[in-house]
Amino acid sequence: MKKLIFLLCIIFGWEASAQKEVVKSVDDVVKAVEDTTRTSGWTKKGNISFLFNQSTFNNWVAGGEDNISGNLGVNYDFNYKRKDISWDNKVIASYGLVKTKNSEFEKKTDDRFEFNSLAGKKAKGYWYYSAFLNFRTQFTKGFAYSNVDGVEVRTENTNLLSPGYLTFGPGMMWKKRDDFKFNLAPLSSKLTIVDKDYTSVPGYVDGSYFGVDANKSIRYELGFYAAGYYKFKLFENVTAENIMSVYSNYLEDPQNVDIDYQLNVVMKINKFLSTNISFQTIYDDNAFRGFQTRQVLGVAVNYVF
Repeated sequence: MKKLIFLLCIIFGWEASAQKEVVKSVDDVVKAVEDTTRTSGWTKKGNISFLFNQSTFNNWVAGGEDNISGNLGVNYDFNYKRKDISWDNKVIASYGLVKTKNSEFEKKTDDRFEFNSLAGKKAKGYWYYSAFLNFRTQFTKGFAYSNVDGVEVRTENTNLLSPGYLTFGPGMMWKKRDDFKFNLAPLSSKLTIVDKDYTSVPGYVDGSYFGVDANKSIRYELGFYAAGYYKFKLFENVTAENIMSVYSNYLEDPQNVDIDYQLNVVMKINKFLSTNISFQTIYDDNAFRGFQTRQVLGVAVNYVF
């Protein structure tokens, strides 16, 4: 009996060991396939969303103004990986308008275009030698609104490439995965591009239009740039995307650090509908001496591609 028990223990022990080896082998194969897929070639994904809002009031004692608004947004990633090379690209674009009953003008609720490109070659661990490029501008004219003798008037103050921002330079990137990374670039060039028409008007003061001197169309800066990206799941069907960058100009007022922080929260309802929250705050004393903020909330129709 003892010999039989001993023999059964050997047999079942060997089978259990063999099963563990098989499971381990299968896991290794799956991991190898995933790694190959994850590190070779292009990965592309994007989302188009449309937010719509309409309000009407009829004999509403509390007050209100009829309005209709819409906002179209695009968030698209196309990334390349092969062996020790990583190249991540992101396009963020959005445009929105609102029309109210008592205003002569349609007014923008959103207007932005941003392109980010970050290339890296693995150095050690999660660290990469990197080179980055960031470009930002808007699509259409922007206006400042005022009331003159009871009449609403507007004055053009921005346009496509007025301003436009181009920042680029070498650095070091730490990247654990596509949705968790940051980049440090201590020698980065930044160009602020504007239409010379804005800096050539009589009485223009140097630097009063996005820091650009009179009769010039470009402002050059050299400084330290840092950017981070972190996207994670808050709850089931709820994701939060954080994008942040900071820049300090060595050539002028390095203590006045430019900050750009974006938060995009998507609460998925089904395949085509979601509740979207977008928040952005910018500090750039050449544009405005204070924090600029933008917030958009609404139910969106989505198309994933």
